[in-house]
Amino acid sequence: MASLVKAKPAVQSIAIALALVYIVWGTTYLVLKWGAAAMPPFLLNGTRFVVAGLLMIGLARLKGGVWPSAKVARNAGFVGFMMVSCAMSLITIAHKLGIGSALMATIVTTMPMWLALWTRIGGESVPLTSWIGLTIGVGGAALLAMEGDVSVTPIGAICAFAGPFCWSIGSYASRKLEQPVGIMGAGFQWLIGGSIALTAGLLLERPQDMLNASAGAWAAWAYLVVFGTLIALNAYLWLLQHVSPALAGSYSFVNPAVALVVGVWLGAEQFTGWIYLAFPMVLIALLLILYGPLLSARKP
Repeated sequence: MASLVKAKPAVQSIAIALALVYIVWGTTYLVLKWGAAAMPPFLLNGTRFVVAGLLMIGLARLKGGVWPSAKVARNAGFVGFMMVSCAMSLITIAHKLGIGSALMATIVTTMPMWLALWTRIGGESVPLTSWIGLTIGVGGAALLAMEGDVSVTPIGAICAFAGPFCWSIGSYASRKLEQPVGIMGAGFQWLIGGSIALTAGLLLERPQDMLNASAGAWAAWAYLVVFGTLIALNAYLWLLQHVSPALAGSYSFVNPAVALVVGVWLGAEQFTGWIYLAFPMVLIALLLILYGPLLSARKP
């Protein structure tokens, strides 16, 4: 049994974790786009996750955490490879190749559909209301994409769709494979995944481009390390162990709404009529995922 699985957490803890993932990750699409404009993709993500991983492992050791066995470390390495080396690097490359932040946030809405599929193939039950909610949420996010930058290139689109596919595999693996205990698990996932991405960057990219990046790009990098990784990604990994896959993955169609609000706030973008249809769809999707299984379980 996975070592991170605990007793049922308080509703308040789940709400806080969801809020962090919804809000913080909703801002990181724009920040990642800023960083990718000046930094090489593999080096950006490799250094970001190596630093975060070392910090998490150091904190775990200070709290008395023990080193994992070789088998458990390999499990964490596989999760890190799929989520960090593959998924995050592919998303960053997609930004580099011209995929807009709103469209990228929308494409990521395919992730919980993949995660629900792996869950069903693995023998776990996925309520019909969750499937309906996921479908409505994807539709709402697609409408939200019409509010923002929908620039696209063919290769960039392939990378964009491959990113959430890889992320879903890593997410499912983190639920099924034994991971290091507590925050040591996240630390090993990030350190191993980041090291693979960093190695690829050193072989394929120019380190001087990273070193010569602007102060604004480094500020984006720092934001991604602290808020996007240490805070929000930790919250997501915790959710994967304590709530349904559908609820944990619901961030993917809430994030586009947050991304649009950030765009209006920081980028002086304007809403069109689509948003007035999209937001209710996202709300209905969340209600179905949150409360649908309870309603289905009630006897007439």
